[in-house]
Amino acid sequence: MTIQKRQNILRQLFLLIILFVSTIDLLGKSMNVMDFGAKADGVSIDTKAVQAAIDSCTNNGGGTVVIPAGKIVVTGTLFMKSGVTLHLENGAILKGSPNIADYSDKTFKNMYKKEPHMNKCLIYAEGAVSFAIEGHGTIDGNGHTVNFTAKTGRPMLMRFKNCRDIHLRNVRLINPAAWVSAWLYCSEIVVEGIRIHSWANKNGDGLDFDGCNNVRVSNCSFNTSDDSICLQASDPDVPCKNITISNCNFESKWAGMRIGLLSRGDFESVTVTNCTFSNIQDSGLKIQLNEGGTMKNMVFSNLTMKNVPRPVFMTFCQQRACVDAPEEMYPMESMQNFIFSNLIVDNRGLDKNSAFFVTGLPGHDIKNLIFRDIQFFVSGGGTQEDANRQNLNEYTLEVLNGWWPEFSLVGTLPASGFFARHINGLHIDNFQVYVSSEDKRPPMVLDDVKNEFVANIYLNKKKVSEENIIKR
Repeated sequence: MTIQKRQNILRQLFLLIILFVSTIDLLGKSMNVMDFGAKADGVSIDTKAVQAAIDSCTNNGGGTVVIPAGKIVVTGTLFMKSGVTLHLENGAILKGSPNIADYSDKTFKNMYKKEPHMNKCLIYAEGAVSFAIEGHGTIDGNGHTVNFTAKTGRPMLMRFKNCRDIHLRNVRLINPAAWVSAWLYCSEIVVEGIRIHSWANKNGDGLDFDGCNNVRVSNCSFNTSDDSICLQASDPDVPCKNITISNCNFESKWAGMRIGLLSRGDFESVTVTNCTFSNIQDSGLKIQLNEGGTMKNMVFSNLTMKNVPRPVFMTFCQQRACVDAPEEMYPMESMQNFIFSNLIVDNRGLDKNSAFFVTGLPGHDIKNLIFRDIQFFVSGGGTQEDANRQNLNEYTLEVLNGWWPEFSLVGTLPASGFFARHINGLHIDNFQVYVSSEDKRPPMVLDDVKNEFVANIYLNKKKVSEENIIKR
């Protein structure tokens, strides 16, 4: 054998060894929970096995923990770690234990007052960096009322605190005993292609981002027993900002999207676009500032809604929502700079309590609102008595009586389409109201609205004269 041939053979062997070592290394980064002792029979509690796989993965520099197809893995609380991707193969189910004793107390807490029964959760992470939950499998909270009540405690599906670089993709999230997820003070978040169904128990919020920044949510569908997406700010020093939400479908018992309520911190730079809202009992966009923060610079565009009583419901008032808030009320700061454009809302299947409703308080205006290019279809039915209503309840502390600023505290509005109160800087252009049956109310009422511009208002395709836009 010539020297040249020997060199070629040695070179090929060397390449084969490198390929073999690389393959072993790649295989080592993918860890099947079955290899760590998971029974995956839908009955046995596999918490220790799954946690061992997660810990091994992060201790070896990161990688993927696999829940295999066709298996049901039941666990109590799992702690996600840095560098770990939890991958649920198509047909795989990660299912929460039906026993509250399997859930850890070391998962921080729910930030709303009077709700400590929601402190526990199925998946928790704190201080973790660069982790993901993905795949076409399902995470089932198993949160049915036969398993969990307020007395036993109702665990959320997920809670992440002070984490960074998080990806949640494609998974199906169902049956939480409380919220689907709470994201506290996290940054660089991508949520894409997930499906949420949360009707197994009460308070089935979808995605709640509290004091988070640089959040992108897209191509998701929600069917929730409470607000589908919430933006919150429970810490006065940690704002909720730089949020984009696009190409999503919302169906909810309460609000499609709520911004605020839990609002000790500031909110800034939010866009919502190309979304649909349907069969929502309260509001499509529910925007509420009441705990001393500020709120500004938000754009909502290209939205369609059907059977959504209040397409836009905005309140500016005072009320404690956070569990850590002091007893004394914070001073009211500012709520300003909002644009709502290109909306089609079909509420012909609802009753007369269907309207756009925005309100501040006397001496505390919401500032700089723009509504343009809106079609609003309603059933009508407002009476002359409704049209004559004045001195409607304000959202004062006395009226709120310790709870939230809800529409029911005000009741039927004196307008069939749009009611605004305590606003400074209101621009409305091309707002078209279509009423199916007789309604004695005017399409638009402005009460204590300053610096307004109103043009191209239509009622059943006929332009509304300026004297028929009621100003008080």
